[in-house]
Amino acid sequence: MKRPVRAKERTLRALERFSTAMLSALGYLPAAGLVLAAGALLASAGLGTIFPALRWPPLALLGSLAYDGMMAIVQNLSVVFCVGIAAFLARREKHQAAIIALLSYLIFLTAGHTTLEQLGRLAAADPALGLYGTGQAVVLGVQTVDMGVTGGVLLGFLTGWVYNRTSGKKFRPAPLRIYGGVRWTFLCMAGAAAGLGLAACFVWPPIQRAVDGLTGWIAAAGEVGLFLYGFLERFLIPTGLHHLIYIPFQFSSIGGTLTVGDQVYTGAYAVLMAEYSMGLPFSDGIRWMYTGFTKTFGYFGIVAAFIFCARPEKRRRTAAILCPLLLTATLASVTEPLDFLFCFLSPVLWLAHGVIAGTFMVLLDLCGVTGFTSGLLSSLAMNLSAGAGRTGYPVLYLLAAAEIAVYFMVFTFLIRRFDLRTPGREAPVTTEAPAGQEGGFPFRALVAALGGRDNIVRVDNCLTRLRVWVLDPERLDEKALRSLAPDGLSCHGREVQLVFGFDAEQLRAQLDQLLEKNALST
Repeated sequence: MKRPVRAKERTLRALERFSTAMLSALGYLPAAGLVLAAGALLASAGLGTIFPALRWPPLALLGSLAYDGMMAIVQNLSVVFCVGIAAFLARREKHQAAIIALLSYLIFLTAGHTTLEQLGRLAAADPALGLYGTGQAVVLGVQTVDMGVTGGVLLGFLTGWVYNRTSGKKFRPAPLRIYGGVRWTFLCMAGAAAGLGLAACFVWPPIQRAVDGLTGWIAAAGEVGLFLYGFLERFLIPTGLHHLIYIPFQFSSIGGTLTVGDQVYTGAYAVLMAEYSMGLPFSDGIRWMYTGFTKTFGYFGIVAAFIFCARPEKRRRTAAILCPLLLTATLASVTEPLDFLFCFLSPVLWLAHGVIAGTFMVLLDLCGVTGFTSGLLSSLAMNLSAGAGRTGYPVLYLLAAAEIAVYFMVFTFLIRRFDLRTPGREAPVTTEAPAGQEGGFPFRALVAALGGRDNIVRVDNCLTRLRVWVLDPERLDEKALRSLAPDGLSCHGREVQLVFGFDAEQLRAQLDQLLEKNALST
């Protein structure tokens, strides 16, 4: 009976460590999202027509710099995950793990490129689409297999695992000593990264072909196919495979063609824009352009649910973090900063997200909506200019309100039903200090509950948790620790985790300073 319990505990511990490692790599996205949203507003052509001052060249340049600069982060989240996860998992000298992760990632990319080149499988870029839809992408200037963030996540965990097991390696022969420690870790990871890059060129393409093979069935399956199209376009985002779903419909003959004189327009996007500019009725192929609907409207419901389900004392801060990311999604159709806040941590929410997105694409089609859906400002301007008769935009915006409500209700129910730790639902920080305690947090009581200053080996943090390693777990006062972090304590052997929400980093920095000054001796 004990073995299953221990196995369950190990599984839960591994899942918890996985989720916190993923979150640690996303700590900068809210700030990046704020700058990205500001840049999108300043660079918006729609706003420029309403407020001519935004067309002032220096202001337009500032908007482009902000937007393009932050998009460089969004477009390279794979390397962010790789470096962030490896540094988080490293038990010592985290900067060394981060450097090795970055070097390994470069080797991984180059190994993939070299393999494709030697096999003659490098895809040629389309003049209009680039490498979209080919299953390959240019990452940090290197063309390789498009794995989305999956490659970076795998390599980040592998680097952290290898680093913890090899960075202490010492060689006795004097000539070999220089290759011990972190250099030995690098050598191990160089081989592993090259092997992973090589393997990706053989393992990932068959998966891509299987996904790509669905497009014919989706096109012929009516509303069921449209639902699957919308579901997969959202659900596959972490893997990068979603490009293989929407690209064939939006930019090839699968999505429809339009012949006007000698000019042939191919793909749902080209057909839609031609029909719009010529004043023609919109054809059925517009259904494949509904992918922008959830990006523009659905995330209002998601963010509202996160804020509503946050602890009362955390709502303002949660809103301040999420609202810039919401603006980025709804104005610029850049949803990744929000997506990665919950896709790995709450798979049930991610599954529901895909289902709702696919369902509303079907509803748009059944209701005969033929309007623009991508980007709140741009779609509004284009729908108004095309007219209600051609677009059916009154019904579109009614369905938008319905989708927001459905997302809010479904996410609120799931978050509360499964007690999901979405942003703002971390345990509150105790702010009242005991008598004689200076400052806002009782650090002296915390150190005492951890068994005293001499029992603390190392202090660290992730996005929401203070993590402490101790010498002797028997000296822990779990009752006192729970009073300091109610409903947010986790003890696994010598590792103690206390949930403090977004205050964890500041608390860790203050605790480090006090420990260095030896101001908390017990």
